[in-house]
Amino acid sequence: MVDTTVHLMRHGEVHNPAGVLYGRLPGYHLSDRGAAMADLVARTLAGDEGAPRRDVVTVVASPLQRAQETAAPIAAAFGLDVVTDERLLEAENHFQGKTFGVGDGSLRHPEHWPYLRNPFRPSWGEPYTAQVDRVTAAVHAARDAARGHEAVLVSHQLPIWVTRLALEGRRLWHDPRRRQCALASLTTLRFSGDRLVGIGYSEPAASLLPGASQVAGA
Repeated sequence: MVDTTVHLMRHGEVHNPAGVLYGRLPGYHLSDRGAAMADLVARTLAGDEGAPRRDVVTVVASPLQRAQETAAPIAAAFGLDVVTDERLLEAENHFQGKTFGVGDGSLRHPEHWPYLRNPFRPSWGEPYTAQVDRVTAAVHAARDAARGHEAVLVSHQLPIWVTRLALEGRRLWHDPRRRQCALASLTTLRFSGDRLVGIGYSEPAASLLPGASQVAGA
């Protein structure tokens, strides 16, 4: 059996001074710190930060600007082009473009309350199962393209997290505060042939953003 590794990477920190849930909205690019995080992950994977050089032969990203900007230095480090895959998109969300909260956020307005009726689906956006299906299909395509080597797929927190939950046989509904998927983190899937044999997690850019998981956005 040939061993293949697929890294699901969350994009770096986004410039979002208004603190909105930007979702799939265009124009949200990396902050200066987010760009530094992407560069650090690229250097780490390329073996420039003391770790062994990884055998990356494929770099794929969501079409959203923040994911493309995160993938760019990684692709450059390995002399590759970034492949765009819409299956890696952020989840659809009714609260996209709004601030989320009770004070000055959207939850103070009763017209939004019906969207919270079913947290298990969830009722405010794309079903968890739909996210898992499309991200898993993107993972399998990248595994086939990188057979015997490694692939990096840059996506977004929620699609990555629910995909990991599904692969680990856990329930998909969850407390968002307990997601293990920090900015610029790597959720690493190891395959023997087509069989998933291991799941790992690392934060190569943690030193740049100690509170990464608390930053607004996805």
